[in-house]
Amino acid sequence: MIKSNDILDELDNRLRQVSKEVVFPMSKEDKKLATDMMEHLRLSQIEEFSLKYDLRPGMGLSAVQLGILKRFFVIVEETTKEGDKEQSFKNYFIANPKIVSHSEELIYAEFGEGCLSVNREIEGIIPRYARVTIEGYDMNGNKVSYRGREELSIAFQHEIDHLNGILFVDKIDKENPYKDENKMRPI
Repeated sequence: MIKSNDILDELDNRLRQVSKEVVFPMSKEDKKLATDMMEHLRLSQIEEFSLKYDLRPGMGLSAVQLGILKRFFVIVEETTKEGDKEQSFKNYFIANPKIVSHSEELIYAEFGEGCLSVNREIEGIIPRYARVTIEGYDMNGNKVSYRGREELSIAFQHEIDHLNGILFVDKIDKENPYKDENKMRPI
């Protein structure tokens, strides 16, 4: 099981490196790592386990955040509907992702973006596309395409930034953290 202290802190220089393309077939170790990453994120979003294992809730995690400089990430999106008795989730794994299309509309996370590698409160907004379509590969090397809107779109963009050595804090205007806020829609 991945523990919170396995995740690199923002001061670790490995987070600033560009990750290398995944070569297929993926190794058993990398497939297990991806599966463990999804389990960590799922447990982190279930309050009982988050408290039990001292996990900060997270939606996405890139291999680079665990010190593995390979271009893949996972996202675990909660899909629970009101009235459901149990939480439900949808898992995404994508290797060598590329944004192939995006909306013109820009949005930002109204209460700020979070990151499992950034362990402090951050003021400011990060402009993100409201909708994106990404393409890449699943664990078996099959081509996949996903369309994300709003929160999922932000998560895709956030994780792709990680693979390029960019942290969300880099995208906040240092002089004016809420610059152009009125030109974007909060979600």
